[in-house]
Amino acid sequence: MLLNFTKMHGLGNDFVVIDGVRQSIGLSKKQIKKIANRHTGVGCDQILLVQPPTEKNVDFNYRIFNCDGGEVEQCGNGARCLALFIREAKLSGKSRWLVSTMNRQLELTIKDDGAFMVDMGSPLFQPADVPFTADRQQERYDLDLNGELIKISAISMGNPHAVLWVDSIAKAPVASLGRQIEAHPRFPKGVNVSFAQIVDRSTIKLRVFERGVGETNACGSGACATAAAAIAQDLVDSTVNIQLRGGQLTIEWLGEGNSLMMSGPAEISFHGYIKL
Repeated sequence: MLLNFTKMHGLGNDFVVIDGVRQSIGLSKKQIKKIANRHTGVGCDQILLVQPPTEKNVDFNYRIFNCDGGEVEQCGNGARCLALFIREAKLSGKSRWLVSTMNRQLELTIKDDGAFMVDMGSPLFQPADVPFTADRQQERYDLDLNGELIKISAISMGNPHAVLWVDSIAKAPVASLGRQIEAHPRFPKGVNVSFAQIVDRSTIKLRVFERGVGETNACGSGACATAAAAIAQDLVDSTVNIQLRGGQLTIEWLGEGNSLMMSGPAEISFHGYIKL
C-alpha cells in the first residue's frame, strides 16, 4: 500500500506524521521501523498517528511510536507538531484541541504570535507514578551504576524521566550514561534521561537521551520534566527557558496541583508517500 505522510520537526526532533482520520491505518512494528529508518525509509525519531477520538469531548487520539517500533506514552515536541498538522491538514477549523494519549489528555493551542502551546498536565513525582522503584518520594535519589552512585530526580510527564544535574552539558557522557540509566532495573518501563545544567534562575541548558531512540536534538517532555524538577527544588523561577541542541522551549509551572505549559515552534519539512 501507499501511505501518505508529512515530515515535521520541533527543534530538530523529527517526526513522520500520519493522518489516521482520513485513511485507515494499522502499522506493524516492522513497518514502523521501516518508515523510521534513515537509510532505507523516511527517517525520524518518532512516528505520530492522529486518529478519530474514542472518548467524549476529545477532538483526536494521539499515538506515538519510537523508531524501534515501540509505542510510548508521550512526546511534547510531537504534540506541537500535531497541532500544526491538524491545522494545515484542515482536520479541524479550531485553534485549540483536546487530544488523548495513552494515559492522559493534552490541550493543544496555536497562540496569537504563531507559537504552539501544549498543556502537558501535572508532573507526577510519586515513584509509583513514574514508575521508579523507591520506598518514598524524594527530590533526588541515589542510583547505583555498577557500584558508582549518581544522584537523579525522577518525574513522570505521562512518560518516565530521570534528570541528572551536571556542571556542563558539553562534558556530560550522554550516550554512555544515558544508555545505562535508560535500562536500569529501578525503571521497570525504561526511562528518558535528561542532563541538565542550571545557567541562572530563568535558563537551563539540556541534552536528552530518549528511551528507544538515543540522544535527540530536542525532547519536549524531557524539557518539561527537567523544568518541573528544577522549579520544585527552587533552582529556577516558575517560568524557565530550556535551551536544547535544536533550539529553545519556554516552560511555565506554578507548582503542585497546576498544569505545566510548554511553548515552542513546529515546522513542516515536506509531504510524501512511502510504499509498504
